[in-house]
Amino acid sequence: TGFDSDNSSGDFSEANHKVPEMLDLDPHQSSRTGKHNGETEIQENGIKRHRTSLPAPMFSRSDFSVWSILKKCIGLELSKITMPIVFNEPLSFLQRITEYMEHIYLINKACSHADPLERMQAVAAFAVSAVASQWERTGKPFNPLLGETYELTREDLGFRFISEQVSHHPPISAFYSEGLNKDFIFHGSIYPKLKFWGKLAFHLKLKKMISFSYFLDRHNEAYTWTNPTCCVHNVIIGKLWLEQYGVVEIVNHSTGDKCVLNFKPCGLFGKELHRVEGYIQDKHRKKLCVIYGKWTECLWCTDPTTYETYKKSEKRGGEQKKKSVSEEDIKSENDEADDMPEVQDTVQFIPGSKLLWRINCRPPNSSQMYNFTSFAVSLNELEKGMEAILAPTDCRLRPDIRNMENGNMDVASKEKERLEEKQRAARKERAKDEVEWHTRWFHQGTNPYTGTPDWLYSGGYFDRNFSDCPDIY
Repeated sequence: TGFDSDNSSGDFSEANHKVPEMLDLDPHQSSRTGKHNGETEIQENGIKRHRTSLPAPMFSRSDFSVWSILKKCIGLELSKITMPIVFNEPLSFLQRITEYMEHIYLINKACSHADPLERMQAVAAFAVSAVASQWERTGKPFNPLLGETYELTREDLGFRFISEQVSHHPPISAFYSEGLNKDFIFHGSIYPKLKFWGKLAFHLKLKKMISFSYFLDRHNEAYTWTNPTCCVHNVIIGKLWLEQYGVVEIVNHSTGDKCVLNFKPCGLFGKELHRVEGYIQDKHRKKLCVIYGKWTECLWCTDPTTYETYKKSEKRGGEQKKKSVSEEDIKSENDEADDMPEVQDTVQFIPGSKLLWRINCRPPNSSQMYNFTSFAVSLNELEKGMEAILAPTDCRLRPDIRNMENGNMDVASKEKERLEEKQRAARKERAKDEVEWHTRWFHQGTNPYTGTPDWLYSGGYFDRNFSDCPDIY
């Protein structure tokens, strides 16, 4: 199972990587302290330490009005509109995609489980963890230039990753990752659609076809799923806050098992804010377990009988304490629906539940670093000697992102305009000469599990033959 295994998951062209005890790796136990000036430290076990802070703190956005820009964009596709750099964070969207891999230890756990139910639980936790890094991240990543790429190899986490911007209009990003122990392949295509409707919020729909495949003696499985919708509230007035909502279905194409996760809208007075609830069922639609938690906090699972008993007990207790809702309360909710609701409580633990995942603690100075996680802080790190081996299209080499990260906002803004103008000029030149753009590392194909169009990895990136890469910077 999987795509192009002869090209993309066969023999590594680089030195063989061995990751001892990777199946039991827990990110909470890892230490990632070090320098951020390119001089990466080495830990006693030989694994590189990654930086823990950005070169310059985040600038203040208090003097800028999001509404002054967005009021001109009602009903439009925002990816086609040039936004001021002040609304950005110093990462490309391709680097933002890589944050899927922050909790890759969950996939390693899935590979180690003999029980298909436990494997699905781990994959479900991984799917939820993929959106956790977006919590309080209200900055916009840079739109990738056509042909832009990003690679990341993390020996400590046991994976390597490559992504490419394969289309500009419409914007499409493709990514591919594989385990250094050749135990999994994880890939997908992302079609972001971002629209503002003039109602204090804009909705980001990331149409993602995610595929995940195993290569183990005991298992040979493939999972697919899509992601929920992200909504950013209070773009006109008030504090920006994020909401994830919608139904996510994870399908195991080998066993027929399915996990259905409901990312709940915040609801009346924010009662359901951040909550995720769902279940795993077998191919006969029998519920095997119930999953509950918050995408900003943690995820638990329990058996369906225990869950139903608890909910009935909770309902009986709730009816005794239930308060009537006045017409004024309803009117207030309708008028101020996009005020940021307070997080009323943490996840209510049901006795007998098993913890599937808990969010990583963010660095203490995260609020001064665009609310980045420790993993995100390291993504744009340019280590000594890296420029000599990176593809010339890699995000780390983008001058606008690099200058913004270093606090040079005026230079970053000018570089952003220059790159966008260069991209427009190149597109006009191709149209004039009737030359079609060709992607370098991915090609269009069909997802073998869903039968839908998809972008598939062509292989060969890590052979490091970058002679025919486009000049985009």
